[in-house]
Amino acid sequence: MNYATPRGRLEPGSELVGKAFESWVHHELQAYRAYHDFGFELAFWRMASGIEVNFVVDDVRVAIEAKSSAQVNESHLKGLREIAREHPRVKRRVVVSLDTRAQRTEGGIEILPARTFVERLWGGDLIEG
Repeated sequence: MNYATPRGRLEPGSELVGKAFESWVHHELQAYRAYHDFGFELAFWRMASGIEVNFVVDDVRVAIEAKSSAQVNESHLKGLREIAREHPRVKRRVVVSLDTRAQRTEGGIEILPARTFVERLWGGDLIEG
């Protein structure tokens, strides 16, 4: 998309990189769903206050947030914490980021580097059919 429009270069840390990264995560989820012929729903979740989660699988089975940051911080986890309060049945909460190693927060949120996210997604470990 960036190539086809005169937006300029994607600079690390810019809003355009964030949008491109989120778009990439979306395309991976859509391709995984189509390739495996899974019928899971993929939605967006947002509260009236503006707190949001980028991707919600099925009836809040998995919540995924895309952050083009090399270090996930507490503010990046806000939406995933809120969705768990609003929908306690959420089974898994994941942040896909540019971090270098996978980690888990004290509250059980998984922080996955982009490569690990792709490996787990396509390996069937992230979303089962």
